[in-house]
Amino acid sequence: MATGLNQQLWASADILRGKMDASEYKNYLLGLIFYKYLSDAQLREVYEQENGKTDTFPERSTQYAGFMEWYEEDKDDLIENIQPKQGYFIQPDQLFYHYRIKADNYEFNLTDLQAGFNELERQGEEFSGLFADIDLNSTKLGSNAQQRNVTITEVLRALDEIDLFEHNGDVIGDAYEYLIGMFAEGAGKKAGEFYTPQAVSRIMSEITSIGQESRAPFHIYDPAMGSGSLMLNIRRYLINPNQVHYHGQELNTTTFNLARMNLILHGVDKERMNLNNGDTLDADWPSEEPYQFDSVVMNPPYSAKWSAADKFLSDPRFERFGKLAPKSKADFAFLLHGFYHLKESGTMGIVLPHGVLFRGAAEGTIRQALLEMGAIDAVIGLPANIFFGTSIPTTVIILKKNRSRRDVLFIDASQDFEKQKNQNVLLDEHIDKIVSIYKKREDIERYAHVASFDEIQENDFNLNIPRYVDTFEEEEPVDLVAVNTNLLKINEELVQQEQVLLSLIDNFSESEENQALIDSMRLLLRGGHDE
Repeated sequence: MATGLNQQLWASADILRGKMDASEYKNYLLGLIFYKYLSDAQLREVYEQENGKTDTFPERSTQYAGFMEWYEEDKDDLIENIQPKQGYFIQPDQLFYHYRIKADNYEFNLTDLQAGFNELERQGEEFSGLFADIDLNSTKLGSNAQQRNVTITEVLRALDEIDLFEHNGDVIGDAYEYLIGMFAEGAGKKAGEFYTPQAVSRIMSEITSIGQESRAPFHIYDPAMGSGSLMLNIRRYLINPNQVHYHGQELNTTTFNLARMNLILHGVDKERMNLNNGDTLDADWPSEEPYQFDSVVMNPPYSAKWSAADKFLSDPRFERFGKLAPKSKADFAFLLHGFYHLKESGTMGIVLPHGVLFRGAAEGTIRQALLEMGAIDAVIGLPANIFFGTSIPTTVIILKKNRSRRDVLFIDASQDFEKQKNQNVLLDEHIDKIVSIYKKREDIERYAHVASFDEIQENDFNLNIPRYVDTFEEEEPVDLVAVNTNLLKINEELVQQEQVLLSLIDNFSESEENQALIDSMRLLLRGGHDE
């Protein structure tokens, strides 16, 4: 069922696919799906309030008729009953289904849809600015107003054919995640701004939840949240998934809006959603309670630039380490920000490029300090080419604050993947293997090693994985006698074949036209001299 929904939603993008690239048309499609979800959810809520709870609903035309009947009879009563429950109220002429009716009657106008967006954005902080990135006047939709109107009308019709509520809330949210992943596949380098592959999300979510499965409420934080998928995965591994509180920050406004939609579609109510559109490194957030979290997960932009201004030396996030991440590589700045916001009992997972494991100077100083306090729990090497937009291999670093030991578990999972199309993909078996070894914390030849602090110190606090996990496989020794015997045999066969060819050439009838060719062949087969 979910697969069918995924395919239906993805097919609806065909109308836009030829007009703009994936990083642009995702805003239109995902925004319209979200608006349809809220609109259809309101119709269903009205139907249930009139007819009681039910698992089966009539056609949307019947739901809409019931809605209109109540609205025309007592509008204020309807709004009073629906708005507190839903957190919003969409007027009849701004419902998605109403737009579809107008489209079928050739009466739809883009200004109607824009009015619906604007009105919803005014209905609470969680909706404010949510549709700002949907430019209905973009010439990419069409060179004039009429063509743009036709384009959006076609998308409306395609989407309205889909009944989102044939599926439960998780499936709708997961379908939204599927679309985000499909857009990431086509968005190239821009994909890294909003998407972490589900396999990587699963690894980090499962590991950071270990030992905290029954904690409720559970607070998770992602300071570079993208579409929010990295936070949402934690629910799969907790006993009380409906008591998870999501705290996230994102610099890119378009991506920030995408995360808000994603969380709402996954059934996260506004009381459990604490999101901020801002620069994680420039100013610390959150600074109010809670500001430390049970789980911190992060896939920040790799080797990004930041100011590294002297003022940050007295910033509580960085001051204890005495050095700042270099201006050209903010990797450790992101790591230390997340670590500062981790509870003493919590676990943090962050994806970074391998350079953080061995680069020197300020990064080496920070790394040594983290190792000396026992903060680095595990280093997991992932395969190359598993992220959209970059082929570089990456590492997941697991950190804890309250460890009694200072050893580090190294896992080299770089060779465990399946190649699909242009990407390498981690399968369930690869993910399960990583998590299992993390839990067991034991040496596995050519795969995992638990390095003592003394061993790490002997390596000058260099955490480059090959120093601890030897994946080199020796080639079998070459049998020179056998090789020589084989060469002699080949030479004998060559001589025999040359004699056969010479005898064939000698039987050719010679003429002025082929004489030069025959002479050259004889010369070649006799080693370059005439006998």
